[in-house]
Amino acid sequence: MEPRSLLWSLYFNPMKKLKIILVDDHRLVRDGIKSLLSHTVDLEIVGEASDGIELFEKLHSLRPDIVIMDISLPGRSGIEITKQICREYPEIKVLILSMYNSEDFIFNSIKAGAKGYLPKNTTRNELLEAIYAIESGEEFFSESVSKIMVKSYVKRATDDEKVQEKPDEILTTRELEILKLYVEGFINKEIGDKLDISIRTVETHKNHIMRKLGLKSTVEMVKFAIRNKIVEL
Repeated sequence: MEPRSLLWSLYFNPMKKLKIILVDDHRLVRDGIKSLLSHTVDLEIVGEASDGIELFEKLHSLRPDIVIMDISLPGRSGIEITKQICREYPEIKVLILSMYNSEDFIFNSIKAGAKGYLPKNTTRNELLEAIYAIESGEEFFSESVSKIMVKSYVKRATDDEKVQEKPDEILTTRELEILKLYVEGFINKEIGDKLDISIRTVETHKNHIMRKLGLKSTVEMVKFAIRNKIVEL
């Protein structure tokens, strides 16, 4: 039995087929998806597109229920196209099907309005499960994508906790000493001479400070020190 979400099973109209448009710049990929879905009686591939321009030429007349979207496309990315679809056709749901499984791609897709995200090595059953789930108003993410999302959430939560701690609980005595010298305007060589350590050691401490505090530059580091009253001006 093919996968169905509970909501879809309750509300599915056997006379109505879900209309789907495939967006991928590789015909071989589109043919593969069509082949996977070809024997599913309640689904219909009503159109295909290789880029955003071709897709928007068809959306108004075809009015699909779901767009299965790749991210890497000529011209505009699938994420940008998803954002426009959600703005202009809010009733159309977007399912991302991509070879990219990075945290940035996943979260940017969700932010753009995608209702699901699957890797291209997904199974037929998982693809069908995702289609029925998002059509029923749910969101669907593959197991591998969900793990990435959870891992990212845990990391961000941990980083937030570190930033909320007092600086003197995060940094070592030497790191606090070096941070104060940066705020006072000393450069690496001057800090090294003052503390009788090498420039490389100073830079290593600086990198540790920025990593622990989640900062990206000397300017951010100085602002953090002043804001948290590590030094008084």
